Amino acid sequence: MEMTTVELKIPAAMKPYISTNPDQELIQRALLLHPFIKNLTISHGRAAEILGISKLDLIDLYAKEGIPYIDMSWSEVEEDVATYERLKAKESITA
Repeated sequence: MEMTTVELKIPAAMKPYISTNPDQELIQRALLLHPFIKNLTISHGRAAEILGISKLDLIDLYAKEGIPYIDMSWSEVEEDVATYERLKAKESITA
């Protein structure tokens, strides 16, 4: 994987928490990409590709950090189920 160096300004008090441990670096890089996944700029697959890991490994990494793959409220889940049931009922009427 091709790497580049980026200078990043952070509060001085944050410096001790920036890791040079490869496992921690991967987590930190993944967390930097997460806002772009959340706002739909990139997909989980693209973020994983950028990080050089599989999509499932990225999803697992986020899960271990407490970030869910599917980020829906219960009311959104209920709405999706209701939509599915309406479409299924409509399909059975037309079949």
